[in-house]
Amino acid sequence: MIAALPGQNYEQVLVGLDDGDDAAAVRLDDRLAVLSTADFFTPVVDDAYTWGRIAAANAFSDIYAMGGTPTVAINLVGWPRDVLPMELLSEVLRGGQAVAQQAGCPLIGGHSVDDPEPKYGLAVTGIAESSRLLRNDAAEPGLPLTLTKPIGLGLLNNRHKATGEVFEEAVETMVALNREASQAAVDAGVRAATDITGFGLLGHLYKMCRASGVAAQIDASAVPLIEGAAEALRDGYISGGTRRNLDWVRPHLGAGPGISEEDLLVLADAQTSGGLLVVGEIPGYPVIGHTVAADAGAVVQVR
Repeated sequence: MIAALPGQNYEQVLVGLDDGDDAAAVRLDDRLAVLSTADFFTPVVDDAYTWGRIAAANAFSDIYAMGGTPTVAINLVGWPRDVLPMELLSEVLRGGQAVAQQAGCPLIGGHSVDDPEPKYGLAVTGIAESSRLLRNDAAEPGLPLTLTKPIGLGLLNNRHKATGEVFEEAVETMVALNREASQAAVDAGVRAATDITGFGLLGHLYKMCRASGVAAQIDASAVPLIEGAAEALRDGYISGGTRRNLDWVRPHLGAGPGISEEDLLVLADAQTSGGLLVVGEIPGYPVIGHTVAADAGAVVQVR
């Protein structure tokens, strides 16, 4: 959809459509940029309040992934009013409000439409220092790659949808804000980062490498996996989105000795409200690989 849009040339646009970054960034003055993003999706858990929390944290993540601070948000709602009670929607909105309060961001109003399938998320506006933006086109070779949340959320969400099992660690991971990790990255002088969501770790890393003109090597054994995800993989709870992620990245992917198809599927697992992938080292978070100079080989190498 984005690829079909015509190019735009505005001097004040610092980050636009070109590289599929996490949020738009527009110069506000000599020091600050205003950030803008929107994100919403269908339920990933059965509990309405929890879904609201997850969707809100996921939307705020786009601002944190740019090194920014959210300043105002509005609700985006699609609701089958003749099928689901409005009291259930109130619980969704209450969950979103709880996370917005945690983020210190006013959540004011919004827009709703009648929709045969429920959807919820936020449009978020934030600010950041223009000179300290975290971008997905600013990665340089020879730097460590840091991941701030474990992966495997898609596997557990898929299992939850099929069985009704609730995985509390997965829920707590998804509702956790990326605020502290973002601030730590900015304070460390990091210039390149992205958040790990629907394209999975491999997909988002490939997008960053492509935008920056670098390559990367991943140590599969260093990538943290959330509890229960290995069992969900073993039992076959792999989403179609995860398989599409791997198919998309595979032409640009190299797998070292001992790396199985299952290993690659985990790394391609489609996340919801995942962590930040940071080009640089942040104390307290695991280093999972490093960037290298681009050559004629694979853009992303897994070892």
